[in-house]
Amino acid sequence: MTQRPPRPLASPPRVIVTRHLMPTVEARMRELFDVVLNESDVPLTRDQLAQAMQDCDVLVPTVTDRIDADLIAGAGERLGLIASFGAGTEHIDLAAAAARRIIVTNTPGVFTDDTADLAMAGIIGVPRRIREGTGLIRSGKWTGWAPSGLLGRKLAGKVLGIVGMGRIGQAVAHRARAFGLEIAYWGRKPLPEAAERMLGARYVADIDALMAEADILTLHCPLTDDTRYLVDARRIALMKPGSSIINTARGELIDQEALIAALESGHLAGAGLDVYPDEPHVDARLIAHPNVMTLPHIGSATAEGREDSGHKVIANIRMWADGHRPPDQVLTALVRG
Repeated sequence: MTQRPPRPLASPPRVIVTRHLMPTVEARMRELFDVVLNESDVPLTRDQLAQAMQDCDVLVPTVTDRIDADLIAGAGERLGLIASFGAGTEHIDLAAAAARRIIVTNTPGVFTDDTADLAMAGIIGVPRRIREGTGLIRSGKWTGWAPSGLLGRKLAGKVLGIVGMGRIGQAVAHRARAFGLEIAYWGRKPLPEAAERMLGARYVADIDALMAEADILTLHCPLTDDTRYLVDARRIALMKPGSSIINTARGELIDQEALIAALESGHLAGAGLDVYPDEPHVDARLIAHPNVMTLPHIGSATAEGREDSGHKVIANIRMWADGHRPPDQVLTALVRG
């Protein structure tokens, strides 16, 4: 294996990008780096990922590329940076990267508003039965307005339970307050009192208690060993009959079988889902349910957000190649040379 070159690099770093990015981002990468782009946008196979990691200074994966310990162990010595496109890092084995002295960066913050906006679409759309209504129109079965037709639930005065009060959770709270929702939240620790006052939010120390009082539950926490299947059958049973769940975070936060059972029994009135445990597969029972909004993982899908994320990737690579700590380094250890 070749030895990892010292930094700052004497020549432009060899960068391999696993998916097609915004044209302006790719154009800038061509100017700055010795870059290999995936213009076909077909996801790399595991063997192709392994080969890429043998032949670059920087790998630019996305959240759908699983960079596990075996891939990292087999990487070439020159690989010094994994500059991930996106905020999540659960697709990368961070401990394995640290053991190989490979820096990992992400692109936090750029998708906050975009994801919060989409979560609000579910928070509004599920109680108002938007999917069912559009389906009625599209099927040609709508017979006209009626006093008792397609009755939903009003938002004002209802309790919105937010699981995870980071950037996105706070952005959702800010938006939801304008709709008259009462904001309750659970997370690792409460927000500062001033932030709670600004958002009109109150901390609930026990997630079970939060679920029991929420009319709408929305998930905004990272996927970790502790949060995988955080919303399971027992906790769903604690929720009020007729309540709903919104998930724009990660599919494996919810026990999908338990969710489907609660939807089919009528215990839950509906759900708004942008993520799934086995993407791109979406369970047919979710698709068939009249009040489940099934979206194709588009929480961050705005041109502005994707462009900003790409430019963050570029900034991280440039700082690393110049011998400096990248601004969005995930691992705390500073790796040099």
